[in-house]
Amino acid sequence: MSKRVRSREVCADCSAPEPRWASVNRGVLICDECCSIHRGLGRHSSQVRHLTHSPWPPSQLQMVQTLYGNGANSIWEHSLLDPSSSVSGKRKANPQDRVHPNKTEFIKAKYQMLAYVHRMPCREDDSVTAKDLSKQLHSSVRTGNLETCLRLLSLGAQANFFHPEKGNTPLHIAAKAGQMLQAELLAVYGADPGALDSSGKTPIDYARQAGHQELAERLVEIQYELTDRLTFYLCGRRPDHRNGQHFIIPQMADSSLDLSEFAKAAKKKLQSLSNHQFEELAMDVYDEVDRRETDAVWLATQNHSTLVTDTTVVPFLPVNPEYSSTRNQGRQKLARFSAHEFATLVIDILTDAKRRQWGNSCDSPKENVELILQGIDSRHNSESQDNDQPDYDSVASDEDPVQEATCGDSCNDGRTKLNSLQTENTSLRWQTPSGQQHLQGPFGRHPPRGGRAMSMYETGSTPRQYPHRAETARHEDGVILQPFPTNGCSLEGRSTMLENDCDTTPNHSELEETGSPLPSSDGVEPEEGEEDATLPCTEDVICKTEQITKNIQELLRAAQETKHESFLPCSEKICMAVTEMAALFPKRPSSETVRGSLCLLTSSASRLHGECQKAADHNPCPSDIQLVTQQVIQCAYDIAKAAKQLVTVTTKENNN
Repeated sequence: MSKRVRSREVCADCSAPEPRWASVNRGVLICDECCSIHRGLGRHSSQVRHLTHSPWPPSQLQMVQTLYGNGANSIWEHSLLDPSSSVSGKRKANPQDRVHPNKTEFIKAKYQMLAYVHRMPCREDDSVTAKDLSKQLHSSVRTGNLETCLRLLSLGAQANFFHPEKGNTPLHIAAKAGQMLQAELLAVYGADPGALDSSGKTPIDYARQAGHQELAERLVEIQYELTDRLTFYLCGRRPDHRNGQHFIIPQMADSSLDLSEFAKAAKKKLQSLSNHQFEELAMDVYDEVDRRETDAVWLATQNHSTLVTDTTVVPFLPVNPEYSSTRNQGRQKLARFSAHEFATLVIDILTDAKRRQWGNSCDSPKENVELILQGIDSRHNSESQDNDQPDYDSVASDEDPVQEATCGDSCNDGRTKLNSLQTENTSLRWQTPSGQQHLQGPFGRHPPRGGRAMSMYETGSTPRQYPHRAETARHEDGVILQPFPTNGCSLEGRSTMLENDCDTTPNHSELEETGSPLPSSDGVEPEEGEEDATLPCTEDVICKTEQITKNIQELLRAAQETKHESFLPCSEKICMAVTEMAALFPKRPSSETVRGSLCLLTSSASRLHGECQKAADHNPCPSDIQLVTQQVIQCAYDIAKAAKQLVTVTTKENNN
């Protein structure tokens, strides 16, 4: 890039001259100060790379420069371009603004909440809208108009959309048309180079058949991006895919750790994971590699400037709201690994990735992914905590260390956490052998060379749609970069955080209001004051948790669509499911954790019912219904949190 062109570039967020960083998935260039904020958002929101100090595939850098030059930033600042926005007080940051809170609040609103993105008109069926957008994307990728495709992706088009009439995905079309930059953009949004069309051909096959050899080779690199990145991190080189070398497994100079019983046990757990669980662990390690490498570039390019402070350090992976809290906690523990320990884990993942790719997979998961991390990290825990303390730390970045969450952040956090409950229940079910998920992972259980490579690229895996292969269709809780749809439901303003006023004794009167009192698990009532250590079957608790989650999601959809008349029926279903779950446990559990969780569960259900009753009893003004909706969301989140705690403690106790 010439100096003359660079001199005209300005930061997409604050207009500071000569930005030195890029946000790959947003297609914008940013300055050092704004980059310090982007890094804290997490890769699911913004994937940052230094323009000159980070390694770039040439076509990917060209893709970002093309998007930036063609005004991609207007996609993320659409409503700010409206002259009326200045009247309403909305404005973008400027170079003179303070990093905290001014630039931070603006950047979070812009990229996390997508507050300024053009909103589609309300539709009765969101799935129809997403399908229409995805079909438009399918048609657009045959052209070179990158910004149109980015706009469609920002609105909810799916990069892995399988066109029912055409029988292929957008990446197939881009590959056939030789659109290298479109392929790069789709890959950043999770498009799978190994996706099969209705005839069993991949985008790589399409590119080769159309004579686009360079594109075909790049798609192979994208297909192996995860393992290539891990290899490069350890030894500074990548496999030679052109000559059929797809894996390099570095060796440790000091193999003493590998010989320990601890390391052998960790490897055994790693090999026992299902393909889907293994993929998630590998994705988390990939994110940690990216964090460590970006930290190194950050420190090397700041020259001890004022930006290198505690407020700009990213000490561990930021919370991804699409993931369960347990998974987020496990991800954060990766930052505590020493260089030697982390290298050992990376090598073990590369080794097992190669084994699974060649078809020698093991499908008898006995441990949760996060338990692997806990086990590897056990030497830290044994030094710093007693046996009666929680297995996991609290998720540190649930609370902003720099400032209180903005009003919008608080509401958005509630919505996104509730939106991930379905995924969380899937994750919880893995904790028991009877809940084993037979998911088609990236290392397929097919002939040795027939498995798909781990094709997670920049944003991680996203939902893949292969209707023609329904028997292998899989659910993945990958990152969806589009906003949580509001459909006109305005939830701005601070959520009133309801304090948990429970003690550790279950509130039986509240239980009786929503249903029958709690019997003991064996049907025998314990004597007054007698504590019972019996816990129900984990599968039963998980089943009831899924019932609760399903009903909460129904309530959330009603909140999205401003159907306040549906609040009360939904709350009644939730209360009934909560009562059924609470009835699984003894009347006076001996576990303090169980007592506290049951109290939070039932009291939150009672509060939820009361708030929903307010919406049904009278016709409140918009500001009142907004407050009621916020309270409803908070109560629902508390219920989900309590249910999760009960599943966790039941699983732990039953496995002991």
